[in-house]
This record gives sequence, C-alpha cells and structure tokens, in this order.
Amino acid sequence: MNRGIELAWHSPLRFLLLPFSLIFSALALARRKCYQTGLFTSEKAGVPVVIVGNITAGGAGKTPLVAALAAELEKRGMHPGIVSRGYGGSSRKPSPVSASSDPSVSGDEPVLLASKGFPVWIGRKRADAARQLLASCPDCDILISDDGLQHLALKRDFEIAVVDGAKGFGNGLPLPAGPMREGISRLSTVDAIVVNSPGELDLPLPRNVPRFDMRLHGDVFFDVDSPENSASSFDGKRIHAIAGIGNPKRFFDHLESLGIDFIPHPFPDHHPYIAQDLSFENCDIILMTEKDAIKCRGLASGKCWFLPVRAEIDPQLAALIMKTLGK
Repeated sequence: MNRGIELAWHSPLRFLLLPFSLIFSALALARRKCYQTGLFTSEKAGVPVVIVGNITAGGAGKTPLVAALAAELEKRGMHPGIVSRGYGGSSRKPSPVSASSDPSVSGDEPVLLASKGFPVWIGRKRADAARQLLASCPDCDILISDDGLQHLALKRDFEIAVVDGAKGFGNGLPLPAGPMREGISRLSTVDAIVVNSPGELDLPLPRNVPRFDMRLHGDVFFDVDSPENSASSFDGKRIHAIAGIGNPKRFFDHLESLGIDFIPHPFPDHHPYIAQDLSFENCDIILMTEKDAIKCRGLASGKCWFLPVRAEIDPQLAALIMKTLGK
C-alpha cells in the first residue's frame, strides 16, 4: 500500500475523500446485489473453491496463509491448485506460473506460491484461470484463490477473511477515504476469520464466525542469488532492510525481534525494484522478504539476503474446510 495514501487516511484529507467513498460503497453494494439477485452469475469451477481474502486494502497476510493452507490440505489427501489475479504483473490472459516465471509478467505473489510446489494459474478473470488450471492439472480436486473475496464471478464454497491483527480496520472508512473494501458487517457472512499476528487491538469481530489465529515465523536468511547459502546472523555488518509489501512495518518488527540492527527502507507493495533502489551508502548487507527477493535477483550480488517466513495456522481451520465440503 502506498505510504502517502495511508498517511491521508489519518489526516484531514480523508474528509475531502468521503464523497468518493460514498460512490465506491454504493457501486460495491449494487454489484453484490446483482450477484445475489441473479442479474450477474457466478461460474462454478467444477471442484470446491476456497477464497482467501480480506475486507481492507493492503497486505494482511493472505499469501502466506494460502501457502500454509495448501500444504495442510495436501497433508489431508487433497491435491490443491492456486489461482490469483496476478496483481503487479502485465499478463492479461490466463497463464500458468512457475518458480522461474518473470514476476513483472506473472506478479510476485503467484511466483512465490509456485515456488512452494503447487500448480498456480493467474488471470484477470479468476474463473478463466480456474478452468485452465483444472484442464492442465486433472488431479487437482480443490482450488484456493489468493485474494478474491470481492471477485464474485467465481463461485465459492468456503470464504476466509484475513484480518491484520496489528492494524485492524484503520479509520473504518471505505476507499479512498479509508482502507475498507467492504464494511465490517461482511465478516458475518464468511465461513472463517483468520487474524494475522493477533495483538492488543480489540477487534470488532462477529462471534458467530469461527476465528483462528495465525503467526509468521522465520529466522534463517538465504542469499538471493545463491539460495543454497544461508545465515542466521550478520554480526559486525552494516545492514539495510527493504520491504515492498502491504505492511512493511511487520517485516521490520520481525527483524528487530531477531536482534538485528538495521536501517529500514519501506517501498510500495509490489514495487518493481531496480539497481538504484538498492544503492545504499555504507552498506554491507541488504535484508528483504522472500516476495522482494523474487524481483531483486542480480541487482546487488553478494549483498542481498531474504528471510522466508512460514505461517503457523491452527490445523482445525483445514479440518473445518474439509467438514464443510463433506470430505
């Protein structure tokens, strides 16, 4: 999320944006009503579809959850595939994604998910991506959509809303005056809520929807250009850290919890890095997220290290999905 927009949400400028928020909310409501009344139709994929999305703009931890959920479902005998819009990429048609795909074409998050070993397809229309994925992977028996809570053209069997436990719902206003894609009441209609990094915020979550907590873990770094090399400390090094994710502060807080002294450099989500972005003075090591590393290969060889994180989720979430689907 662009830092300037977030600052506007906490300044008097948000009041000037309220008329546009009313228009946004009215259009979103009208669109949902069109699907509810059958004026617009949702396409069935042919296998169960699990949506992992959120009601706020910006990163909430959807992609790590998708990867963890796919792994958990695989343990239970399922063969998951993943569909995504491919945000940040230039591709306009349904396309397969591999670990070696160009993130400027496929998007950084789909490439990251493909590196975990699951079949991934992208498409502006997720129903088209789902159809192509199933045609290319006939053993796939469940689909997970990375994002797409508001993409109602793809019929879903289970909805998961991810909530940022550190940021909550911001000022509670709809876009563009605030971060809300949909109202908090939308959470009452999903099948499960996952709170990423639950903290001290008293979140106004509905009591009738199952809640699960998620935490991100990781303490071993890998060389961006030679990932066979790993390290857990960089004593005596002059360290800078970059983060082009929805919530850069979460990554910087994680580094601080590991006892690392560094200079932070937040970038917009999905930032397309160039060499000049990494030209820091007095710098021995540049630390980054795994998502950033996909776009930083070869930009500062020998200096760049990434920190993979794994999402720790309650196995009961996968059990609830299986039960709901009758598996």
